[in-house]
Amino acid sequence: MTQMDIETLDRRAREILTANDRGGYTLPTAGLYPYQWNWDSAFAAWGFARFDIDRAWQELETLFSGQWPSGMVPHILFHKPDPGYFPGPEVWGASNGPIPSSGISQPPVAATFARAVLETDMEAGLARARGLFGKMKDWHRWFMAWRSEAGAIFITHPWEAGRDNTADWDSAMALIDPEGVGEYTRRDTAHVDPAMRPTKADYDRYIWLVQRGRRLGWDDAALARDAPFRVADPTMTFILLRANRDLAALADALGESRAEIDSWTQMLIAGSETLKTPEGHYTAINLRTGAHTGHITNASFLNWYAGIESPEMMAELQAAFAASPYPVPSHKVGAAEFDSKRYWRGPTWAMFNALIARGLLDMGHVEEAEALRSKTASLMAQHGFAEYFDPLTGAPAGGGTFTWTAAVWLAWASPSAGAK
Repeated sequence: MTQMDIETLDRRAREILTANDRGGYTLPTAGLYPYQWNWDSAFAAWGFARFDIDRAWQELETLFSGQWPSGMVPHILFHKPDPGYFPGPEVWGASNGPIPSSGISQPPVAATFARAVLETDMEAGLARARGLFGKMKDWHRWFMAWRSEAGAIFITHPWEAGRDNTADWDSAMALIDPEGVGEYTRRDTAHVDPAMRPTKADYDRYIWLVQRGRRLGWDDAALARDAPFRVADPTMTFILLRANRDLAALADALGESRAEIDSWTQMLIAGSETLKTPEGHYTAINLRTGAHTGHITNASFLNWYAGIESPEMMAELQAAFAASPYPVPSHKVGAAEFDSKRYWRGPTWAMFNALIARGLLDMGHVEEAEALRSKTASLMAQHGFAEYFDPLTGAPAGGGTFTWTAAVWLAWASPSAGAK
């Protein structure tokens, strides 16, 4: 890429964040996702920090304005009505927090990106970080209280992990009979080719789980009893482990106690080991059967992001590099479940690559981290800032002009970002 190419892409990425800004929060992309999504928003803050630090802090502050008294931060905040979206607030029926919302959470990347924003804005940002610190700690405490199984973090709905239709959920989803779910009209397939989205069989079960949560009033204790979907997840476990380390660093910067946070970190380190198969791979566990799913996904490679070394996963990463021109695929190329265009069953996600590469760099795997950054930068330079990409051809898929893709370009993939 020439310097002119880089400047053009930088400018286009900033334009996307600005266009998706709705005054204090960003949409993932207009039309397809018309509200504030939890982890999308934290990535947006990371991107905004490259050119508007106040707006970066505001993104995180708006996200936590929807926090429930329990400490949970919902995966969607319905700030303004959008009657065309399904499932909207009337379907979720969640009145537990100060803002209409969904009833589940999402991967807690906020502490990690709050730390990144603070490092960009150390002098003026301490007060903003202090205002968020207790809220982030309460959220992490909620995960440890309600989503921990022997230290591994489990999910109660596929949407909670953000990897909606990954094969990691197949065995657990097969145990659900979505009888009585009723008729509904999806919004996603009106905006995106249905071949790129979860199937109707998946979606019936998603809505059945939402309806169950609504019947139970989204009460944590009630939801935990006889949970029909309960899967220990590498995404959640590794991301919370990393977020705890970053929250502890924020505690140090703010002069706050880190003792409780460090105790959670030790539990999560032990929990991470339960996700390891006899072959040394990190995969999900269907807690209803006790069986590892055995699927190698892009979430499996978050071990370095969590501070955990693994020669076995490094061998798998090298295999992923060899099997796909545009790694890291969200499901292993060549596996029976691999689909290069269907959401989390094969496509490459730039934001996931950023997390994997940050972990590689932190653990001293500089060559691999730079290779992944360079490949991802080339992907976006050729094919734009789409939601996700075909790992074999690079073709863009899903929503276009996507906030977190533009954000990770600005904060990580762009040569002007300094590959942090």
